[in-house]
Amino acid sequence: MSKTIQIHDLSFVPYIKKETILERVTEIGVALKEEFGDKKPVFLAILNGSFVFMSDLARACDFDHEVSFIKLTSYEGTTSTGKVTTQIGLQEDLTGRDVIIVEDIVDTGTTIYTFLPTLKESNPRSISVVTLLSKPTALKYPLKMDHIGFEIPNKFVVGYGLDYNGLGRNLDSIYQLKQ
Repeated sequence: MSKTIQIHDLSFVPYIKKETILERVTEIGVALKEEFGDKKPVFLAILNGSFVFMSDLARACDFDHEVSFIKLTSYEGTTSTGKVTTQIGLQEDLTGRDVIIVEDIVDTGTTIYTFLPTLKESNPRSISVVTLLSKPTALKYPLKMDHIGFEIPNKFVVGYGLDYNGLGRNLDSIYQLKQ
């Protein structure tokens, strides 16, 4: 993980190693078991970026749970557009269920903040938010995140599901934009 990589027109340098990510995901799985181990929650992963995190998190959660996906987009290139578009919506009945939203990254918070009212209309018993990455200095909305893998500075990152214009999701570690 010591090399600079090129994705499209940008260069990225190593930031968080695969082993560090997996260790933190395991810790989150243990914490979620303590909270939800007897409740059979629904993990609601936000595509596309969260699919790798969701996969590892599902294996780290040693208790009964369901996994579902929705697709919400708010990014173009390296910046948030500020507008959230639903491309694949909710399919499950979440009435009375414990829902755990799984995000790859919360930066401005626009995606979750915009989606929460829609989710609340489904009448879940509880809603928790788990994100692999959080950029607290970029946050524009009052959001409660229940579990955060890593707080990072307001820098653009790729890898472990996160992309730059469709590429880089397959990297097993996280890379940041080279300055």
